[in-house]
Amino acid sequence: MFEKVKEIIVDTLSCEEELVTLEATLAEDLGADSLDAVELNMALEDGLGVSIPDEKMAEMKTVGDIVKYLEGQA
Repeated sequence: MFEKVKEIIVDTLSCEEELVTLEATLAEDLGADSLDAVELNMALEDGLGVSIPDEKMAEMKTVGDIVKYLEGQA
């Protein structure tokens, strides 16, 4: 799951692949602003065939938070 999420994050945020770790924060480490978060949510939903409520996405601060949430949905 992490590899899929990582690929989507790199594509969506145009960040360096090595920066995307489970501990990386979306805002501070990867430079995502609120618009990026919306785009990332849509990309994750499209790429993984899942639905992530906006309020849940807003609670996710790290890449690990996203992976953990998605694994819980599987």
